[in-house]
Amino acid sequence: MVASNPLFRKWTLKKFGATVLDDIWPEVIFFTLIAVVVDLVSTKTSANLGVSNQLLTVLGLVLGLVISFRTSSAYERYQDGRKMWTNITVACRNLAQMIWIHVPDERPVLPGQERAYTPLESVIEKKTMINLVQAYAVSVKHLLRGEQGVYYEDLYPLISFLPRYANGPEGDEHELLPLWQIPEGSDVYTTTTPIVHPEVEPKTAHDREKTMVEDPNNDGSVRSRNGKQGHMRVSRMNTFDPEALLPQLPSEYPLRPARNPPVATMYDYFPFLRFFRWVFKGFTRRQIPPGQKRGRKKAYAEVVESHVPLEIFMVLSNYSAWLMKNNLVQPSIASGISNNLSLLVDTVSNLERICNTPLPFAYQAHLRMSLWVYLALLPFQIFSSYSENHITIPATAFSSFLLLGFLEIGQEIENPFNYDMNDLDLDYFCLTIQRELHAITTHTNPDPSTYIFSPLNQPLAPSDRRHAEDLVNSHREEPYKMPDPKHAAVAEPGMGSIRRALVTGWKMVDTHTRGK
Repeated sequence: MVASNPLFRKWTLKKFGATVLDDIWPEVIFFTLIAVVVDLVSTKTSANLGVSNQLLTVLGLVLGLVISFRTSSAYERYQDGRKMWTNITVACRNLAQMIWIHVPDERPVLPGQERAYTPLESVIEKKTMINLVQAYAVSVKHLLRGEQGVYYEDLYPLISFLPRYANGPEGDEHELLPLWQIPEGSDVYTTTTPIVHPEVEPKTAHDREKTMVEDPNNDGSVRSRNGKQGHMRVSRMNTFDPEALLPQLPSEYPLRPARNPPVATMYDYFPFLRFFRWVFKGFTRRQIPPGQKRGRKKAYAEVVESHVPLEIFMVLSNYSAWLMKNNLVQPSIASGISNNLSLLVDTVSNLERICNTPLPFAYQAHLRMSLWVYLALLPFQIFSSYSENHITIPATAFSSFLLLGFLEIGQEIENPFNYDMNDLDLDYFCLTIQRELHAITTHTNPDPSTYIFSPLNQPLAPSDRRHAEDLVNSHREEPYKMPDPKHAAVAEPGMGSIRRALVTGWKMVDTHTRGK
């Protein structure tokens, strides 16, 4: 089946923004105007602005190779980001299934406990830790997007029960653990009451409508707390609100939306205006709050002060140590849990490397300036060959579109963790992990004998079409024997007949599954 071409799907303004046309069109127009001037002066006057094109081939080849390397390296980082998220997904699945299946529900009385855990308490413990595995993936998403803290609608409900103070459930701001620290000077979270634990001073459940407002006239947009409106990476239904399924718990601070994209400004659609903003920014300079987004095309996320994934990892690692200390899991399972936790930490380190390590400024600046000089001189070099019918103008326009487009694509996908249409859909990855972890917890851990010997199971097909229950009942008194009369004379009863049935089944499958 031929894959559908995304170029011919329904076009929207948002899809147009996913291209690089809105970023390069001022430069394309500028170099095209140079070609227009060269062509008109050379054809309408006695002056001939055409020059030798000896350097055209050499410089074009070198510049094309450099731009290709730039784009390829950016795409490699994009693919590495996707691979790292695959590792996170795999590690989360493995951790969840190891905790859910291999940690026992019925336990003896452990040291320091007055009684043994009931099955309900054991299930609550395991489900809580699996929720922390989900919270780890969500915290990585916010970390890569430069969103500080834990007070988000998709993160806080999963970790709100974790210890907040170093010396017990109560304390002051000097004992507040790093997980709950608010960046100094941040006005993202404001409150007029002191920080207290929800168990100490009951509060009303957090009202999610205060941080996420649904507008029936807005298709897939999110309105932030300051009233500004931004667009999500993908179109979603107005009723799409997966955070509504999470626990509704009290919070010391208003929770920010799970998806908080920056506001698109006119500078994103008219990039040449950035020059004038740069010229006059000294007169209108203002301090931007740490939690506020700067714009849609933020190239690299700011390094956040709190490392929430590391804090969650410490909790999971402590749980693993507690299981091993009390001999609740086998050594092989304990080793598997430790290996997957190490994989999560290693993956986040690689994601941070991709996110916070741009190409050197000198390389990017020299490449762009070289391309500008090349495109500015291009009409002078090709005029002699395309002097008829004003071919110089469209040739320069197409060359500018081609080279500038590839250069801008490399800049666009170099950090694939933001909210642009070309970025990785981190929200989708986190929601996928959430669905899979909940699916794992539906497994009832039954005894295999309860479903193996069933009338719906034909284990020896196609050589023997009898179901498992019939096989067991009909051969309780006598050894198994193949039902095929062609092999009745040579098939000795017992294990030999079973092996003959398996070989016969392999031959039948091998014959009927090969293509003609």
